[in-house]
Amino acid sequence: MDPSPGKATGPAVVARGVSKRYGPVQALDGVHLEVARGEVHGVLGENGAGKTTLLGVLGGTVRADAGRTEVLGRPLRAGSPRDAWSAGVGLVQQHFTLVPAFTALENLALGVRGRGGGLRLPMADLRRRAGELMDRTGLAVPLDVRVSALGVGERQRVEILKALLRDPSVLLLDEPTAVLAPPEVERLLRLLRGLAREGRTVVIVAHKLDEVLAVADRVTVLRRGRTVLEAPVEDVDAPTLARVMVGEALARAAGEEVGLATRRPRPRGRGDVVASLRHVSLTVEGEGPGLRDVSLEVRRGEIVGVAGVEGNGQRELARVLAGLADPDGGVAELPADAAFVPQDRTREGLVAAFDVAANVALALARDARYRRGPFLRWRGLRRRAAEVADAFGVKGASRAAPVSALSGGNQQRVVVARELARGADLLVAENPVRGLDVAGAAFVHRTLRELRAGDAPPGVVLVSTDLDEVLALADRVLVMVRGRLVPVPEERRTREGVGAAMLSGA
Repeated sequence: MDPSPGKATGPAVVARGVSKRYGPVQALDGVHLEVARGEVHGVLGENGAGKTTLLGVLGGTVRADAGRTEVLGRPLRAGSPRDAWSAGVGLVQQHFTLVPAFTALENLALGVRGRGGGLRLPMADLRRRAGELMDRTGLAVPLDVRVSALGVGERQRVEILKALLRDPSVLLLDEPTAVLAPPEVERLLRLLRGLAREGRTVVIVAHKLDEVLAVADRVTVLRRGRTVLEAPVEDVDAPTLARVMVGEALARAAGEEVGLATRRPRPRGRGDVVASLRHVSLTVEGEGPGLRDVSLEVRRGEIVGVAGVEGNGQRELARVLAGLADPDGGVAELPADAAFVPQDRTREGLVAAFDVAANVALALARDARYRRGPFLRWRGLRRRAAEVADAFGVKGASRAAPVSALSGGNQQRVVVARELARGADLLVAENPVRGLDVAGAAFVHRTLRELRAGDAPPGVVLVSTDLDEVLALADRVLVMVRGRLVPVPEERRTREGVGAAMLSGA
């Protein structure tokens, strides 16, 4: 296919009057979208606004109830991924579609056309093409490692590479930067601009307004399933977009979180040690560096920030601290109960078939307030679940519906709300605001600050790929490099200083 804009005229992507309902939830309500050829177009909106559903319609994975969609002047057959693919559409979904038992290379092979247009391609050729693409984009992955052994950031890279290997004319990306480290985000945004210069079209869904403003030519904002704004990026700014996305009151409340990196946590006294690792090692065969001689103390009332490029041991550190993995060597002294927000909410954080109350109950089942002997007090649990869901603004499907019916952002709210409500002595949080809109991220950050300032605060370990988040919230900052934990001196607590430590380990 030739994506050059000189070969054709008219918009690259058109959606007119697109509607989609899931039971009681009107996900899309007459949405309109038009994207020019050779344009990077940002789609914004609060959690549950319909962004993922819209990209699913355009990518053929969701069948709309009404409306019309076109790609490069060709009407799309509703609910047909093959038709969208043959029209030149590549889709990177928010929820990964990889086969866990296959290696990264085998997953790439699943969707790549051979020269004859079929799906077969010699693996040697695919390995060569994948290597060239990784060199060009900087999105490196271990090709011969099973996906089940990869971290979330590495799986995200596989998804992006899989879409790019198909050589799409129109690339749709749903939250592609949510779990990427800052250097990877910068490389990806440069790549998207380069694709646009080649005449290709990019539609990107994101919650980080600065990323959208940096890369997009125009933006569309969805709210409650409707298009409420279309504008060139030069005509809008982050506060304006936040107001349109979530409303004046919530945007004002979240305003203190916009420009997060400009603010630093206040120094505070050091409380009792709630968790301690001394010379801990953990070997994970074929799955990265594991942990190498890691020592760490976490004290009550402090937030310890851990940054690093995905795959350097952050996942293993979080699981050891949460009591989910036993180290091979060293000593781990941990509290009896630790709250844990995992990096992968669908695999480790939720039971998709359970409703909100049942998922909240997973963390409260040991609480004496909700037990009568061996039985759970479900009335009290459901009442508490409703309070937690309301406090965190969980929106979408009925509370009695399975959490799989919620948007990705609202699923994340359920996990974060449940763990913050536990009252544990230690909270381990991996990318806790992944997939949350401006208001949701602000609420989580504010709650973490309030936890730290409370009468009996927990110790918090914040593992995040968002440097701004770490710098703004953490009392101490450390970097994971090849399985080792490296402290960052106060004088180097800047994006540049921490970024350099992430790459060099010094």
